[in-house]
Amino acid sequence: MDKGLSIGALAARTGLSVSAIRYYEAQGLVKADRNAGGQRRFTRADIRRLSFVMIAQQFGVTLAEIRALLDELPGGRTPTPEDWARISHRFRDHLNQRIATLERLRDNLDGCIGCGCLSLPKCALFNPDDRAAARGSGPRYLMGDDPANTGPQQGI
Repeated sequence: MDKGLSIGALAARTGLSVSAIRYYEAQGLVKADRNAGGQRRFTRADIRRLSFVMIAQQFGVTLAEIRALLDELPGGRTPTPEDWARISHRFRDHLNQRIATLERLRDNLDGCIGCGCLSLPKCALFNPDDRAAARGSGPRYLMGDDPANTGPQQGI
């Protein structure tokens, strides 16, 4: 009978520190059972889950977004190829959105990174009289919520 992986064994298999695994457990990304001595025991499926967490974080996916994706996987059994196909479809959509955002950032900042002026009307960050505040907090022009493409270059 498989008694599960100790937290040390899981750390060795994933390359994560024990403290990182505890943190991810506290965030609900993995769940350990406890043996009679109170030690954590993880399933082999947790190796895949934590590997997915590490990969997703490298792409800039937040832990909340990762948790939402992993919540689609079964907790009581090892995920099937169909389970991973379902989650990969959603992850692919998320990556495509991030790629589009990065492309907009690259294209809009190409000529002004490092200038520091933030005052030229052609700059994607130019925001006279804080007109972008009506669109919400954060860098609205570069976050893709400008579907009409009426950013600062057109006098918005």
